[in-house]
Amino acid sequence: MVVHYGAGMEQRSLGQLSVSVVGLGCNNFGMTIDDEATQHVVDAAIDAGITYFDTAESYGRGRSEEFLGKALGSRRGDVVVASKWGHTVSLADGERGGDPTQVRRRLEASLERLGTDYIDHYQLHRPDPETPMEETLGCLAELRDEGKIREIGCTHFNADQLQESADAAAEHDLAPYPSVQNHYSLLTRDPETDGVFETCERLGVAFVPYFPLESGLLTGKFRLGQDRPEDSRLSKWGDRADAFIDDDKLAVVERLIAWCTERDRSLLELAISWHTSHPLVASVIAGATKPSQIEANVAAAGWQLTAEDRAEVDAVIAG
Repeated sequence: MVVHYGAGMEQRSLGQLSVSVVGLGCNNFGMTIDDEATQHVVDAAIDAGITYFDTAESYGRGRSEEFLGKALGSRRGDVVVASKWGHTVSLADGERGGDPTQVRRRLEASLERLGTDYIDHYQLHRPDPETPMEETLGCLAELRDEGKIREIGCTHFNADQLQESADAAAEHDLAPYPSVQNHYSLLTRDPETDGVFETCERLGVAFVPYFPLESGLLTGKFRLGQDRPEDSRLSKWGDRADAFIDDDKLAVVERLIAWCTERDRSLLELAISWHTSHPLVASVIAGATKPSQIEANVAAAGWQLTAEDRAEVDAVIAG
């Protein structure tokens, strides 16, 4: 397969949508960077050929959506805007993310913040075990018929929940979730072993990895025995960063850097291309706080890893 990046970046299917294989995670907007910096990042992403922008109502308490909508401006129709609703941090006591009343109310709020009349990819941010899945899917079907959303998705669903939602959709003649967004990277491999990839393949569900760079750990700027860069996300997170970075993980990073160096590649190239070489992955939504990171992420995506490459990487990680 010939892959073209930049302005002619490869597009992949996500349900009825076509999305750039490298996307942009917008969780930094309104949290780490302001509206002016967001504008620069969005401009760079569009110039680089990125068409898939992933935000959520919970990012920056809505500011991410506001900043993204403003930055896109008249180019809104040229890109795919993905947003999410129903994260537990956004719900008050007694509220259920999958409740049709909540779905409609939160969609209208997101539309207003984004300054648009439709969202291309609308995703349930956390499973709602209290609401029958067919109620949520039925509401989403109505919203699609009304032209307010184009496609749907879910995040943080395990294999059983993916299967249950597909069964509910089939039983009630509704469209199932065509995508799932879960944590996956070189260092977090749960979807390979917890049944999610197997279920995605069986059901035809596209996979969107979040934290593909492990919040910067897989960019090569964190090294064993060295201080963490002060401007990095992991430095600002304090104790929360301990879930992502420790000496054991940094030792793995050192081995991966050595393996990449032998092949005249960078760790960032491996981290991004690990995903773009996976047939289930629709788009790699790496975040960015500056245009140079956009350029690096897009440039990193052209390495087509073979099955042998992936097996060698597994061996390197295992030590």
